[in-house]
Amino acid sequence: MANSPSHALPGASVTRRRSISIAGGNQWLIGTVLVVALLYYLIGVDEGAYSIFGKSMFIHEFVHDARHFLGFPCH
Repeated sequence: MANSPSHALPGASVTRRRSISIAGGNQWLIGTVLVVALLYYLIGVDEGAYSIFGKSMFIHEFVHDARHFLGFPCH
């Protein structure tokens, strides 16, 4: 317990701040935007006729209840 401050509870860990560079922050931002755009497409747009997977309704049927829960019309 030599590393913990005297006011810390026994067994409590000390958190340290980590800094992220601008370039690292931009990579996280771009990655997050791409993942969100893909999820938006798969849940909100993919409906067989517009599907990037051919004329299959598999994705639509897989996320059908989530579409209604999130307010996307599908029929």
